[in-house]
Amino acid sequence: MKKKSKIIKNAIIFILLIILTFYIILKDQNIGEMFQILGTVKLQYILIAVLCMCIYVLGESINIGRTLKALNEKTTFFQNIKYALIGFFFSGITPAASGGQPMQIYYMYKDKISVANSTLSLLINLSSMQVVTISLALISVVVNHSIMNTALICFFVIGILLNASALTLLIIAIFHKKLLQKLINFVVKIMKKIKIKNVDKKQEKIENELNKYQASSDYIKEHKLVMLKTIFTTYIQFLAYYSVSYWVYRSFGLNEYNILKIISIQSVLYGTVSGIPSPGAVGVTEGGFIEIFKTVFPKNSINGAMILNRGINFYLLIVISAVITMTNAIKFQKMEEKNTENNEEIS
Repeated sequence: MKKKSKIIKNAIIFILLIILTFYIILKDQNIGEMFQILGTVKLQYILIAVLCMCIYVLGESINIGRTLKALNEKTTFFQNIKYALIGFFFSGITPAASGGQPMQIYYMYKDKISVANSTLSLLINLSSMQVVTISLALISVVVNHSIMNTALICFFVIGILLNASALTLLIIAIFHKKLLQKLINFVVKIMKKIKIKNVDKKQEKIENELNKYQASSDYIKEHKLVMLKTIFTTYIQFLAYYSVSYWVYRSFGLNEYNILKIISIQSVLYGTVSGIPSPGAVGVTEGGFIEIFKTVFPKNSINGAMILNRGINFYLLIVISAVITMTNAIKFQKMEEKNTENNEEIS
């Protein structure tokens, strides 16, 4: 019940943030004119943009499947797609994307995948994402320094520092057992101070999982090719994701800037906002898009472009992943009810 109420609470906050964001951005705009402009966009480019998001999800699922396979876990193509979408949904509706990985681990556990292996797999994928996000953003900010004002530079530096901090913690978690052990001991001390029950049992359970996890981690360190393949796939995945902005740009009949220019601007935006701890970076992403792309899109179409871009690369995926997540939740609930009934009949 607690888990369900927390999900509902996060979903409500997420929806309220969306409403507030679009109210602030669109309150002084001519909505009729904006939708009239949106009605003239070229659909073939919108379809390409949607296809790019399919490549993004596919890349995520390939990385999950590859790392789990390296740890001797068997999964199907559709299971990997499911894990990718579940991660996207819970990352999107929780602050700082904090709910994505725990819920992926939960659903993998339901599919009989070891918690130690699923945790390591997701940590590797998350580390790869951070490497790609930071590297592309740093290259792109040099290329696009002329469009960066003081405020954008400040936000960019904060975003990169947050992402770099997250990457440092992930590297510690994957490769430094002693530091991770110290971190666990520190958390246990705090738990004891605030008088949480059964702390010693919890510590023992964590350390047992840590031993399994470290064994898996050692295996990955011996198979560096898995890590390199994961990073390569993530580059393709994120280039597809960033290119959505280009196809939205082309859908308005614009062609002054090439695909590399638009991708580089989008990578600066993502590097800036991805570390912001609001659910789905709602608000900052929309505002950031308008600010950073204002020299790319005509003034009368920038708001429509923002809605279209964000609709394809975020809200559409949230809706699809929500359906997949709910379908799986209902499926597992029915299985649990059936198992309970069978146990009652046996007893």
